Order: sequence, then structure tokens, then C-alpha cells
Amino acid sequence: MSKMDLKQQNKLLKYGKIIITDWRLYVLLLPMVLWYALWIYKPMGGLLIAFKNFQPNMGILDSDFVGFSNFISLINGPYAQQFWQAFRNTFIISLYGLLFGFPIPIILALFFSEITNNTYRKIAQTFTFLPHFLSEVTITGLVLTLLYHGEVNTGIIAQFLHTIGFIPEGTNIIQNAQYFRPMYIITGIWKEAGYSSIVYFAAVMSISPVLYEALKVDGGNKFQEIRYVTFPGMAPTLVIMIILRIGRMLSVGYERIILLYNANTYETADVLSSFVYRIGLEGGNQSIGGAADMFNALIGFALVVGANYISRQISETSLW
Repeated sequence: MSKMDLKQQNKLLKYGKIIITDWRLYVLLLPMVLWYALWIYKPMGGLLIAFKNFQPNMGILDSDFVGFSNFISLINGPYAQQFWQAFRNTFIISLYGLLFGFPIPIILALFFSEITNNTYRKIAQTFTFLPHFLSEVTITGLVLTLLYHGEVNTGIIAQFLHTIGFIPEGTNIIQNAQYFRPMYIITGIWKEAGYSSIVYFAAVMSISPVLYEALKVDGGNKFQEIRYVTFPGMAPTLVIMIILRIGRMLSVGYERIILLYNANTYETADVLSSFVYRIGLEGGNQSIGGAADMFNALIGFALVVGANYISRQISETSLW
């Protein structure tokens, strides 16, 4: 037996011993692996539809192969205007969501960490978590009731905005394109900020109290505690979460968009996911929809790889 074969055999024996020693952990991992294999990786075969002239009666495999023509139609064809409008809206909404939505859960986590009474803290956390468990239909119904309620400016929020002079009298927020992005982003922050704060709250709680005590002995105030102890302690979590957030920049969910937008707000509301739904499912052009979705996924993959690389070079913290 050669040295190479002996080395390979020793490596396999080493892996075998690790699996036998920790077999219980691998058994626990098995359902998640199967779930990913069946529900995440197996459907990826459907991406082939982006390269086909899909005919429902022939199926994906038997439909004609058309190469990159669906992508060309998206970028510089009959769907180009709608596609680039949806791409721009997706990027802008995601960027605003990152700028305004990312700090709120961190602030909430800091706020929760300052509440020393466990009962009060749990009550406050429960109230902020609740919107996360409401369905998008319920959330949309609340938004429409607060802003529209069947007539122009009859919702309580719409009346308040008009009273403080934020919107002119008679403005129909739901039908006005310029108000769609703020409405969508504020609704998203209200729904997810409390639930997202769990990760940051756990990061704050994992910081050693000794560090805070040492800073107090040195005369540090609350602001200095946050600046010199809390934020450095949360830094790895913040970096990981912002990398994941950047990777999802082009993945604006379509449910709330479809429920809230209308023909008058397409200019600012139509995003890639709603474009895929409208063209692929409602329009019956599944190949174009598949190409747009694949384009979206590839850019998202490039963004997360790029953000991970930059983070590793700057902070030595990364996903891999």
C-alpha cells in the first residue's frame, strides 16, 4: 500500500471514529439534512425552466431549449422596462429597509437589557414580538384600516398625518406612489423589529458583567458602557446579521407587496418577486418568471459572498 493510500485510509478511520463517538448528534442532524435536501436543493432542478420555452403540456424536460433568450428578453427585450423598474424598486426598498430597519432591533435589545425587572421586560418583549406572528393578510388589513378605511383619509393614522401637516388634505396614501415605500418599510419595521431583537438581546446578555463593573470603577457612564463594552461585545453578531441582511437585499417578499400595491403605485411598488408572480403565474410566462427569479438569486449570492469577503478582510468575522 502506498503512502497516499495509507494516509487516505487513516483519514477515513479518523472520520469514522468521530461519527461513531458523536452518532447521537448526527441522528439529530439527519431530519434537517433531509428537509434541506427535499425542500431546498431538489426544487433547484426547476431552475432549468429559465433556459426553456416552457409549455405546460410538455413539462420542463421536454420543452424546447432556448439558451439565454429569456434572460435577453428580461434585460433588453419586451419585458426590459418592467424588469428594470422592479429591480430598481427592489434595491431601493431593501436599501431603505437596511438603513432604517437594521438599527431598530439593536436599540430595542439595548432597551430590554436595561430593564432589570424580569416581569416588565417579558411583557415589553411579548408586545414587540406579537406582530411577527400575525399573517401578512392581517397586517395588510390593519394598514388599510389605519390609512384608508374605504374613503380618502378616514384612517386614524391618515387623519393624524393630515393634522400635523405631513400630507395635504384629500391625499389618498394607498393610491399614491410616493407614499408606498415609507408605508411598506415602516410596516415591516413594526412587524419584525421585536422578533429580530432576540438575537441582539442574546448577544448583549452574553457579555460578561465584569466588563461593565470595571468600566464603572473607572468612572464610565451609561453611554460609555454602550460604546466601549456593549457594541464591541455585539460586534461579531452585528457583522454576521448584516452579511445575511445584505444577502437578502433583493429578496423583498411578495405577499405584502401584492396585497398593498395597485396599478397607481407600480412605479415605486413593483419589485422582482411581484414581477415574477405577475409575469410567471398570472401572465402564464413561467420561463420569463424563472429567469427573473434566477437573476435575482445570482445577484443575492454575489452580494453575500462580497459582503462576507469584505467583512473577513476588515473585521476577521465572517460566515465562512
